Amino acid sequence: MSEQRILVVDDEKDICNILQFNLENVGYIVDTAYSAEEALNTLSDVHNLIILDVMMGGMSGFKMAEHLRNILKNPVPIIFLTAKNTENDMLTGFSLGGDDYIAKPFSIKEVIARVSAVLKRASLVKPSLQTRWSYRDLIIDLNTNHVTINNEEISLTKKEFEILVLLAQASPNVLTRSEILNSVWGENEFVLERTVDVHITRLRKKLEDYSSIIGNRSGFGYFLNVDPKNEG
Repeated sequence: MSEQRILVVDDEKDICNILQFNLENVGYIVDTAYSAEEALNTLSDVHNLIILDVMMGGMSGFKMAEHLRNILKNPVPIIFLTAKNTENDMLTGFSLGGDDYIAKPFSIKEVIARVSAVLKRASLVKPSLQTRWSYRDLIIDLNTNHVTINNEEISLTKKEFEILVLLAQASPNVLTRSEILNSVWGENEFVLERTVDVHITRLRKKLEDYSSIIGNRSGFGYFLNVDPKNEG
């Protein structure tokens, strides 16, 4: 494999060491950090993925992810690693821009498989959408990964942005929840169709006056209820 760099963040040094040893054994370069604060200082453009513990002293993994996505606008893929594995916890992780979720105790084979899957998805070329999609004062810019309304940027998580782009690409066709899940999260058995509904609800709220452009065909899926203008 080409050299890809992973940052493992966990306040349990033994877990960091175990993950570092096994991931390096299959060819990855691995850095470790024992707190979210240390991780934010360590993280750089060379990192392709973060494995991030949720429950840590000081800043939690969820708070770090929120800071990365909303403040730093950093799209680096995140796999949450935690003993908390309830549905609500998973939905929280995904709503903050997480790409996958592994519950402790974990198997090394599972971690390696999930790391490989997330990195593979991250390396795929973006959907074949024009670089600038607009509807009235709503603009999706794929060059900058920004969404603006009336020239004001809308703060979206990575997953919210990907869903909006996916719907724009498919417009005016309807996408099922399953199709959205497979495109945005990949083949992840722990992600439920309800996750799509949660993200759509939050996306609509952030779009404010444009919330109605995301239509819902009851029991089937979602679509953009617009006649968009594509600009290269």
